Amino acid sequence: MTGHSAQGMQPPSHEARRQVVYWRLLARLFDPEEQPALESASLAVVEDLGLPPALLDPQASVDSVVQRHPDLAAEFDGLMLPPQDGEPGDGEPDAGARDRAAEVRRAALVSKVLLNVFATGSGTVTAGQLARWQSDAGWLERALGCAPGELRGGRAAGGSGRGSGAAGGSGGGGGRGVSPYGSGGGGRTPDLSRLVPAIGPELGAIEADLVKRMHLREVLADPRLASQLTPSMSLIEQLLRDKDNLSGLALANAKALIRRFVDEVAEVLRTQVEKATVGAVDRSIPPKRVFRNLDLDRTIWKNLTNWSPEEQQLYVDRLYYRHTARRTTPQRLIVVVDQSGSMVDSMVNCTILASIFAGLPRVDVHLIAYDTQALDLTPWVHDPFETLLRTNLGGGTDGTVAMALAQPKIAEPRNTAVVWISDFYEWQTEPLFASMAAVHRSGAKFIPVGSVTSSGRGSVNPWFRERFKDLGTPVLSGHIRKLVHELKTFLA
Repeated sequence: MTGHSAQGMQPPSHEARRQVVYWRLLARLFDPEEQPALESASLAVVEDLGLPPALLDPQASVDSVVQRHPDLAAEFDGLMLPPQDGEPGDGEPDAGARDRAAEVRRAALVSKVLLNVFATGSGTVTAGQLARWQSDAGWLERALGCAPGELRGGRAAGGSGRGSGAAGGSGGGGGRGVSPYGSGGGGRTPDLSRLVPAIGPELGAIEADLVKRMHLREVLADPRLASQLTPSMSLIEQLLRDKDNLSGLALANAKALIRRFVDEVAEVLRTQVEKATVGAVDRSIPPKRVFRNLDLDRTIWKNLTNWSPEEQQLYVDRLYYRHTARRTTPQRLIVVVDQSGSMVDSMVNCTILASIFAGLPRVDVHLIAYDTQALDLTPWVHDPFETLLRTNLGGGTDGTVAMALAQPKIAEPRNTAVVWISDFYEWQTEPLFASMAAVHRSGAKFIPVGSVTSSGRGSVNPWFRERFKDLGTPVLSGHIRKLVHELKTFLA
């Protein structure tokens, strides 16, 4: 019986309905047991709004709800973004009356997304449950105006854009990535600095916990279960840690997931790098007088004095050509990556980024990974998949062993950039910093990097942070686009 169906009773206010929805949300987040009064009251609210009761079913993924009710997809996109200027509720005096009914509807949809993502329970997790959670997390990211996978790091889009198949379990339309109903954000670009708290790392932590609770080796050994896994940074980290304990079909499936993830991240990063221009135009070399170099605009402009109004013709005395020759001094890029457990996502991103820059002409890329020992991965720098298989995540950090490999590679300092990715919690702090300062003074471009993920929080040793700042080479951290920009500037 709904609140307005009983004779002589006033229907509950919109504010009361919204409070019912949010009280149920809080109750289910902290206690998986149903509260009958809140459940029945929430069902009445949902039905009065014309929304499907499946929104209250904890076993139903957002994908499954949207597949049955496609019109809801547009409502989920950008659902949790603050109102834009001029929209009701934007805080402006002329914004008009608030649509209280719309706020209740929004609360019901927000409650569904938050519960599916944050109420993960305990115990063993199946491959289907992980896939469904990844899909629901993608819907949360879309509700925040981001692309699926963007806040968790690693990829700017979740999955391949295919539809979601069954992911195991009733109502679990998890499948691969996120269903094809839109791409998130509703065309609005969010200010991620306004998200309080910044939930990207928390989403990554939840996903990592789900992966740990899954019997991954057994799942990888079963082709049907392995096919339900969607590669993510958390899953790739676990696969890289456990790769030496896998064999046969399980190892083959693990490698397939790693390669798939590497290819997806590489596609995203390549679009950011592809416009990088290597070498400045050398104007001391005359332009080659071939048709493809003809500067048509300049030719017309320079010959305008030869325009004949009577004949309506332009007589060209001289052709002008573009300079295309570039200085061919090779640029050397030395990437040093801390492969301790705290830097795994930076390790993955920067390994892929190094391979992309290695594919540019006149760029000589060297890659070194280290913990308490250093490994020169340069022979495999063009293949990030093979590179990652040779890493050994975990252990302590001693950057002096990596510096011993890196310094001899600096043959021409003015044409060399050294990118050092680490949290800089080192065993030998002062000797390492002294050698880094020496590299900087030699004329090489030294770029210390704290974290280069899509959203992650990086903890950088404050001792190093202050000294890098004093040296004039502040630690770069945040989105990987910052590192791409720095490297493109060096190569230009």
